[in-house]
Amino acid sequence: MNFDAAVIAAVTRHMNDDHLDDSLLIARAFGYPDATESTMVGLDANAGIWRVTDAAGVHDLRVEWPGAPISDRPQIRRQVVELYKLACEKLGVPARDEHEPAADPHGAHGHGAHGHGADNPHAANPHAANPNAGDAGESDGPKPFSRVVRESSWSDHSSSEGASFMENIMRGIASKQDYVDLVAQHFFMYEALEEAGEQLAGNPAYEALHPEALLRLGTLKVDLEHLLGADWRNEIRPVPATAAYAARIREVAAEEWVAGIIAHHYTRYLGDLSGGQIIAKRVARQHGFDGPGIEFYDFEALGDLKAFKETYRDGLDALGETLDADEQQRMVDEVRAAYAFNTAVFVDLAAQKSAA
Repeated sequence: MNFDAAVIAAVTRHMNDDHLDDSLLIARAFGYPDATESTMVGLDANAGIWRVTDAAGVHDLRVEWPGAPISDRPQIRRQVVELYKLACEKLGVPARDEHEPAADPHGAHGHGAHGHGADNPHAANPHAANPNAGDAGESDGPKPFSRVVRESSWSDHSSSEGASFMENIMRGIASKQDYVDLVAQHFFMYEALEEAGEQLAGNPAYEALHPEALLRLGTLKVDLEHLLGADWRNEIRPVPATAAYAARIREVAAEEWVAGIIAHHYTRYLGDLSGGQIIAKRVARQHGFDGPGIEFYDFEALGDLKAFKETYRDGLDALGETLDADEQQRMVDEVRAAYAFNTAVFVDLAAQKSAA
């Protein structure tokens, strides 16, 4: 059985956003004991696939599921957990008492990837340690709103149509022009988003979600000048989906709908903050960037990224407590719309590349 590309993208994004340490344990236990980096890049009915880095270089590692073959998404979750436990046993490392199912999509990031982001922002996904870990088995009380948002939107993190463009960048096989085109689209997205974000910066309830160190527009300008030269602004154009995405962000901001602004904020920033770290490493290795060219993904000024993401999720939970059920659903719908815009951007970029 071949799993749908959207399922594979959601699972790998969640693993790379929230369970990089687990992937590293799996790599060290099943073939590369000196691995320094491991990201999940695929799966099928019989195995999971990781891209592993050690002193000798970059390797693809295929590890068969303990219960192979598998045929549905819930089995993926169980098999990844079993691999984690087996890896801990082989390495003599104690397994966590409560290991959150690794393929419970975005039960933890992140945008992240997007990017997104996501959350995630996703990622985290395009998103690290999970502040909600362990509450999967709790039944006394509602889920934290951050978890509701992530679980409600997991299937929107990717689509089979748009997966290939970002997948090639993640795998380090895309052209430099592909990367430049992606950076250009980020500029138009963040231009709109950071205008909208000014409403959060002026609101004491949400200032923690939008610290100055999080802002990306300045870093994008540095990257674009490095990639395209001093006249970069006249060299870039938004694809139609990006233009529509930026227009929607500005529409939400004009309404002064704070929850809607946060929906887009969460999807982009957490995804680029989390999954973007993997993109930066791949692109730096492939094209020789060091600083300018990948400044966008440098969030060092934020300090401890894991702590920031936990603070962010706490902020989402606090926001959720102020919203009634209808408004919560409206925000979830806006998060899903943001993911749909991101997917449409990848589709347009792929089409633009084919037409060139």
